[in-house]
Amino acid sequence: MAKETLSGQSRGATRAFVLVPWLKAVEYDARKSGRALRSQEARLEEAIGLAAAIHLEIVGTNIVQISDFRPATLIGEGKVNELKGLFEELEVELVIVDGHLSPVQQRNLEKAWNLKILDRTGLILEIFGERANTREGSLQVELAHLNYQKSRLVRSWTHLERQRGGFGFLGGPGETQIEADRRVIQERITKIEKQLEAVKRTRELHRKTRREVPYPIVALVGYTNAGKSTLFNRLTQAEVFAENLLFATLDPTMRAVALPSGRKIILSDTVGFISDLPTHLVAAFRATLEEVLEAEIILHVRDASHEESEIQKADVEAVLSSLGLIGEKLGGTPRPLIEVLNKIDAMEEAQREAVRNTANREQMTVAASALTGEGVGELLQLIDSQLVDHGLRIDVTLAAEEGEALAWLHDHGHVLDRTTNDDGTIRLELILPEADLGRLEKKFPNLFARIVLPLPAAD
Repeated sequence: MAKETLSGQSRGATRAFVLVPWLKAVEYDARKSGRALRSQEARLEEAIGLAAAIHLEIVGTNIVQISDFRPATLIGEGKVNELKGLFEELEVELVIVDGHLSPVQQRNLEKAWNLKILDRTGLILEIFGERANTREGSLQVELAHLNYQKSRLVRSWTHLERQRGGFGFLGGPGETQIEADRRVIQERITKIEKQLEAVKRTRELHRKTRREVPYPIVALVGYTNAGKSTLFNRLTQAEVFAENLLFATLDPTMRAVALPSGRKIILSDTVGFISDLPTHLVAAFRATLEEVLEAEIILHVRDASHEESEIQKADVEAVLSSLGLIGEKLGGTPRPLIEVLNKIDAMEEAQREAVRNTANREQMTVAASALTGEGVGELLQLIDSQLVDHGLRIDVTLAAEEGEALAWLHDHGHVLDRTTNDDGTIRLELILPEADLGRLEKKFPNLFARIVLPLPAAD
């Protein structure tokens, strides 16, 4: 429902102001140690992007330089009063603080400004609430929200219009305020945790079914808005939601993809990573990264056109390390990690050529554009070359009329060599998953009897 401005014109989106607290000491320490640090402007740009992801109307921004965080209000009293006047002048309804606010700081600032405030955690939860499409995703969002809300004010603000299905941060006009004490919240948390256990058991059954196929999983990871979903769509010809928005994907999506060799993989698109993601959010959304834990290959998609691409890379690698995925061995073999330097279409020609040269020098790096398709063929070839063949190496000769069996073997196995003999028979050397060997015997007993004794496939 649209709101009325003082001039009588209707207005839809909530008027928001983005505030970035900048601690000077952190910048000084980073320069002194040579450690990479995001610029003030990049922090502000990302905060605006987060706010835009839930379609807020940004009416103003400010980077507040502070020498020390104040326990009561985060920023100094003088700045609090100065901003109050600015907020009134701009008719601000919501203030986004790009940082962590303690419950006391949030309560004091809301009282001083008479405005609703969302810190970085609250804003990310709002985005996740909008993006969650599956039952598991919705439950994970609500669980994270309740754990966050336990330490917050018990009353929700109500003067902001609810424009979507969120999780309690942005209330609606005339909506009754919710009294939620810790006991009620904890009861709900316990109930959600039980529901999530049931959902996870169902997902495990699905994974077991996939293992019996079995196609190896290749997982896309990367900083939010790096282009993972666009690349996923390009590789799978799917239509996964992919826009220039932070956290466009929350729930993992999976599709089968055929590689140049004819082998198939399951490609998994995952939630985007971001800097300063609170620990309890990482824990709550660990289930959305379960496919990455089982992946045989990880594709780290990077926005190579972004000025802070290297810092974003470090943030992603930090999360992967926390999950035990960097340097980990899968079945005794180091898990391959391929870097995809994406969005080269957004670069000037000289910069694009430099990125291509970098990719050519690095064995596990590909320069690509998910938007135009450039480099995608090379990426598929690289994935193909990194897959380890698991299964049994078999040798079989088929008569010309055994077309159904021939098609079945091509569909379920990885054909290494095919030869057509002078008499019209076809000899196949292929790798067949052990799980499919029994199916082959049951479906084509005469063919199974002619198979050369299976030997373990070479890694």
